[in-house]
Amino acid sequence: MSYRKFFSGVLFGLAAALGPAHAQQPIRIVVPFAAGGGTDQYVRILAAELNKRGTQVIVDNRPGASGIVAADYVARARPDGNTVLVSSLGTLANNTILYDKLPYDPKKDFAPVSQIAYQPAIIVGRSDLPYKNIREMVAYAKANPGKINRGSPGAAILTNLAPLSFEKSAGFSTTHIPFNGDAPAIQALLGNEIDIHGTSITGSLPHVRSGKLRVLGVMDSKRMPQVPDAPTFKEQGYDIEAVLWYSLSVPSATPKEAIQRLNRAVNQVIADPEFVERARAIGMEPRGGTPEELATFVDTEFNRWVPLLQSLNLPKQAH
Repeated sequence: MSYRKFFSGVLFGLAAALGPAHAQQPIRIVVPFAAGGGTDQYVRILAAELNKRGTQVIVDNRPGASGIVAADYVARARPDGNTVLVSSLGTLANNTILYDKLPYDPKKDFAPVSQIAYQPAIIVGRSDLPYKNIREMVAYAKANPGKINRGSPGAAILTNLAPLSFEKSAGFSTTHIPFNGDAPAIQALLGNEIDIHGTSITGSLPHVRSGKLRVLGVMDSKRMPQVPDAPTFKEQGYDIEAVLWYSLSVPSATPKEAIQRLNRAVNQVIADPEFVERARAIGMEPRGGTPEELATFVDTEFNRWVPLLQSLNLPKQAH
């Protein structure tokens, strides 16, 4: 027997002994925001739990253009279940209205896997501002036009669109400054580059607790347990609710078996009480479900927010 045949046989036997689990490539979860933001923090907790349970996962941050960079990357990836997008209202709906042309089709290029979490949108501001809540902020904005710079993690993201819709209905305006994710926007806020920021509680919570930032209003029907002193918009006389949600999507041609396998693994983690406790500590509410439930939910959100965006007559952006 030649050495080549001998070593080929050894390698074949070793691969058989290790089994398919060791040969499988790790799943790449693509986050469309910069590292350190609220979504990134939650996804990394989820990824760590999946790794502990035998599903190999790595987190890949690809920020830019309100999620278009990440979404386009995943849409073009091999449909083998190993490349997954952290999708949201922006990537699956709002980008179709806000951008002149998308390199992907949110309805045709992705298949749903599972919801993973949700949380209410909030507006935070520095503690040294002359207004301490939304009602006072509106009065200040009307008396001082052009004086408030408002940040967001991206133009097509709910934490920009909900405040923008609120401004239109309340009769005032701010200067919107979009960032490639929540973390750089928070740093800009702390550095006095912007005044207020539409966001979620996750990335801003440490700075709220330290006293550097203040939650001016919560866009939900009830106050948040993480910041019980922060009033809702409704308490301040404004009837608005906006909930950020996060899900997992894969390229549309991904086999159903791969989708179901990932769905089961994710839902097992989300149902774990210890994981739920860790998620809530950073302001996230875990929420799973089937691919079919996610598809129905996305359609409902699409039909709610896209007509609203159309009514605002916003200028189209180039990505």
